[in-house]
Amino acid sequence: MKPEELIKYRKLIDDIDDKLVSLLVERAKYVKEVGAKKKKANLAEFRPEREVEIIERMCSLNRKLGGDLPDNSIANIWLEVISGCRSLEKRLRIGYLGPAGTYSELAARTLFGHQVLLVPFDSLEETLLAAEGESCDIALLPVENSIEGTVGRTLDLFLSTSLKISAEVSIPINHLLLRSKTGLADIDEVVAHSQALLQCQVWLNKNLPGVPRVAVHSNGAAAKMASKNSNLVAIGGQLAADTYNLFAIAEKIENDKNNRTRFAALGSFEPDDCGFDQTSLILAVPDKAGAMYALIEPLAKHGVSMRRFESRPARNQSDTSWHYYFYVDLEGHHASPSVSTALLEIEKRTVFFKNLGSYPLFQKLSLPSTSNRGESGND
Repeated sequence: MKPEELIKYRKLIDDIDDKLVSLLVERAKYVKEVGAKKKKANLAEFRPEREVEIIERMCSLNRKLGGDLPDNSIANIWLEVISGCRSLEKRLRIGYLGPAGTYSELAARTLFGHQVLLVPFDSLEETLLAAEGESCDIALLPVENSIEGTVGRTLDLFLSTSLKISAEVSIPINHLLLRSKTGLADIDEVVAHSQALLQCQVWLNKNLPGVPRVAVHSNGAAAKMASKNSNLVAIGGQLAADTYNLFAIAEKIENDKNNRTRFAALGSFEPDDCGFDQTSLILAVPDKAGAMYALIEPLAKHGVSMRRFESRPARNQSDTSWHYYFYVDLEGHHASPSVSTALLEIEKRTVFFKNLGSYPLFQKLSLPSTSNRGESGND
C-alpha cells in the first residue's frame, strides 16, 4: 500500500470515529434525561431486560449488515457503552466475594461492564447484607459450578433474603498456576479455594506430587498470599495474575476444560419480561405419597419447561411434615400467562413457596466472551 493510500483510509476511519463520538455524546444526553425521569418516578437505574434487548439488537443488526466483527466483539463494545451511560444515571455499587482478583470480580465486570463500583466482602453473608441494607445496589453470589454442583451456602441465603434475582451470568473457568517468580522448583505449598484444588487435582498429582495443598476462602486471597511469598503457588485466573503481578507458570491446569460457574445478581427490583427469561423458585411439599407428582404436573399441563430441580435438606426445621427444600428453575417469566397460571397451581400444593425472581436467561444472550480469564468454581 502506498503512503497516500494509507493516509486516505486513515482519514476515512478518523471521520467515522468522529461521528461515533458525536453520536455517543447525543446518546449520553438522552440517557441523562431518562435517568432524571426514572429518579422522579423512583424507578431502578439497572434494567437488565432493556440492556439485553439493546445488545441482542446490535448483534442481530451486525449479522444482517454482514459485519466482520463477531457477536462477542459487538456485545463487548455495547456493554461498555451501556455501562458508561448507565453511570450517568447512577454508578452502581456491586457487592461481591473478595478480595480483588477473584472470579466474582470477573463475573461482575462481565455482567455490568467497567463503569460500576465494585465492593469486595469477606463472605457471602456480608455481601448479601450489604445489598439488603442498601449500602450496595446489587449482591453478586455464586450459584452453581458445572463440575462441583450448587453452592450450598448461597442456596441457604436465598431462603431468608427479601431481595430478588434480577440477572445472571455464567463464566468459563480456566485455571492458571500463579507465582511471584518463574519455575516449579522450591514450592512449599499450593494455596487456593477448596473447589479449585479439587478441580485441578489431576494436574497437581502429576506435576506437584507431595506438595501440601492449603484451602483458603477465595482464589483472590490465595493470589495475594502468593504475591508475598515466592515459595507459595496459587490457583487463579488471569485477573488474579494481573491484580497481584504474578507469573502464570502453568496454564489450563483444570481437570475439565468445560468448567463454568453461574452467578446471580440480587437487588430490590424485578425485571420485566424480555422474551427469554428464567424464573427461580424455592418449594417444599408435604411428606406424603404423590406430593412430587402434584408439584410437577402443573408445569406439564401448561407447557412450562423445567431447567433445574434440586433438593436440599431443610435446616432448623421444627415441622417434621417436610424435610427438604426444592430449588427449581423454570423457563419463562412469572408474569407470562402460562408460567403465572402454573405457579398459582403449584403454590396451592406446597407447604412453602418462594419466588426468587424472573430474569434474562444468560445462555440465550450474545454477551462478551471471557475465555481464558476465568478462575475457580467459587473463587
